[in-house]
Amino acid sequence: MRSADTADLLRGLAMLPLLAVWALASHYSSAGDVHPAFGAVLGVAPLVIATVLLLWRIPSAPLRYAACAAGVVLLVWLWPQLLHNIALLYYLQHLSSHVALGMVFGHTLIGPGEALVTQLARAIQPDGQLSARQIRYTRQVSIAWTAFFFGNALLSTLLFAFAPTAVWSIHANLLTGPLIGLIFLIEYLVRLRVLSVEERPGFVSAIRAWRNAPQSKTSRTVS
Repeated sequence: MRSADTADLLRGLAMLPLLAVWALASHYSSAGDVHPAFGAVLGVAPLVIATVLLLWRIPSAPLRYAACAAGVVLLVWLWPQLLHNIALLYYLQHLSSHVALGMVFGHTLIGPGEALVTQLARAIQPDGQLSARQIRYTRQVSIAWTAFFFGNALLSTLLFAFAPTAVWSIHANLLTGPLIGLIFLIEYLVRLRVLSVEERPGFVSAIRAWRNAPQSKTSRTVS
């Protein structure tokens, strides 16, 4: 394993305890076992960060600051409602992230362009060339991830609507992360059987491609 791969792997492992603490805190917040203000802050934080990052890409500085100010006003206005709907806040966060990821994968399966995983696999190859078997396999993986994200969003909705909040929270906050990791592992093991040594990237290289993939690749079409 190259030193760069080793460093990436160690950084990823170092994040696991932080993610575990975040998942536990989110679970207890959703279940109503902590102070509502703490749960609301924890639930809103990812949404605020994502919104700020998106708004900061607005070219016009006055418009950018005006949008941020409007967001602050909206958050202050909604804050009392958020304190009384902590579980709903976490459900919407879980649902929106899964639907968004499902759309990211799914829209690349429509039309003449390449599937998202195919684009990532091509980015790993030094010459950007893929075999017909690689293209077919990576498209199937893209379909699998699309089905997972939409399917998990549906399961989350059913649990939130019909199961106790604590049961839904265990699924959404404690089991979703390990489940995604398990799917990565299963896909890697399947890849070992389906593709030859020359056709498959290393596990760390694949993870790095997913993490660093430019957004523009999702709209690339086959020339």
